Amino acid sequence: MPLAGLLVAVGIMGGIVYFYWRNPHVFHELRTYGYVGAFLISVILNATIILPVSNMAIIMALGATLPSPVIVGAAGGAGAVIGEMTGYVVGRSGRGLLVRSNVYLQVEGWVRRWGWIAVLVFSIFPFVFDVVGIIAGALRMPLWRFLVACWIGRTISYVVMAYLASLGLRAVPWFG
Repeated sequence: MPLAGLLVAVGIMGGIVYFYWRNPHVFHELRTYGYVGAFLISVILNATIILPVSNMAIIMALGATLPSPVIVGAAGGAGAVIGEMTGYVVGRSGRGLLVRSNVYLQVEGWVRRWGWIAVLVFSIFPFVFDVVGIIAGALRMPLWRFLVACWIGRTISYVVMAYLASLGLRAVPWFG
């Protein structure tokens, strides 16, 4: 059964990567969908653990152009939680398949010691979270704790990015 879950997660990620590779215009068109676009692009790009892809630029673009950067961040955070479940499932399913590098062991120690707080803190930073999701799954962290901590951290991150972008866009006229 664990191998089946791992194969499903790898299949989903592979499908997303292939779809993006064949249809990059679809991801750019998601911007026209506003808050729903923030949610969808966050689901898709947070589900990829094979390729480190960030939705930071799109969240910032939406935050700068839509009326509420807070709603952009909240929608992006909700989508990110769904996407980040792929890493959790990989860890939960393939515990024996994980490569235990020094970085992995250090992060694993933090997640063991701090639990959901480590997940929350790491989820704020866009490029380092995939390994944390895998570790949380491998350590059998309750899914609801992982999801809540991830949602809080990603929402904080995305609201800050969207808000800063909206401030930046409003400041452009000041510079001529």
